[in-house]
Amino acid sequence: MEKMIKKIHELLLDKKAQDIVTLSLKEVTTIADYFIVATGTSSTHINALSEHIEKELAKEHVYPKHKEGKLRGEWVLMDYTDIVIHIFNKELRSYYDLERIWNDAKRIEI
Repeated sequence: MEKMIKKIHELLLDKKAQDIVTLSLKEVTTIADYFIVATGTSSTHINALSEHIEKELAKEHVYPKHKEGKLRGEWVLMDYTDIVIHIFNKELRSYYDLERIWNDAKRIEI
């Protein structure tokens, strides 16, 4: 699992994602083991980030179970079952503030 998290971080960094945070949810919920939260600078950037992740993970035969938000480009959610990736624009990330909502979750340093 740590290998996949590190890979996703690298993919986000490849395309210049900002403020990447990984939360371990294992001890606080069953919806996922990890959230990875990142910020994109525009709808084009957010979509490029999500497309890059999906394309590169597909090369390893890893596919999202669910994906949403691409049309609006303000918040893309990619559900890889144990890892859920949230890519926000700055305003929505601040509004939803997942790090505050899940403040019981442990932050993972990559």
